[in-house]
Amino acid sequence: MKKIETKLSGVVLLEPTVYCDNRGFFMESYNEQKASELGISYSFVQDNHSLSVEAGVIRGLHYQLNPEAQTKLIRVTAGVIYDVVVDIRVGSPTFGQWEGFILSSENKRQLLVPQGFAHGFCTVVKNSEVLYKVNAFYSAEHDRGIAWNDPVLAIDWPISNPITSAKDNKHPFLADADINFIYQG
Repeated sequence: MKKIETKLSGVVLLEPTVYCDNRGFFMESYNEQKASELGISYSFVQDNHSLSVEAGVIRGLHYQLNPEAQTKLIRVTAGVIYDVVVDIRVGSPTFGQWEGFILSSENKRQLLVPQGFAHGFCTVVKNSEVLYKVNAFYSAEHDRGIAWNDPVLAIDWPISNPITSAKDNKHPFLADADINFIYQG
């Protein structure tokens, strides 16, 4: 497994070792020992799985407040997504900045999104399936979001007329969002 740093401190791409032959492929999608050797030590407690039937579905930008904040490890098992992470740690030198990544069943990359970041994605093709591990259980009381179309963030989504949920359409802009993450340096 290879670890690829990003411009957002703590957010990393993981590229697994994939063994291919005439039958298909084999890979370890997660190995706690190898992750620990790369400095990634989380105890994941829940796996989530979503299917977006249409291309152009945006889910997010989501996060949970402390003390129920979640670190996520995201991968795509079918299709392609444009995955976006936004730094929402007050005092961070990259506060309010975002970065986007292509995750697909073909490239098999995984994205580690630590606590203190909002996360969302857009499906690039139909029937995209996303699986992600989290290190804290879902908590409706702590569930929050930021508008996917916040003009200050100016995220360059690969779609102009996305399919979104009623819930995601009600999220506030970052300037008005309920956040309690403090950058620790």
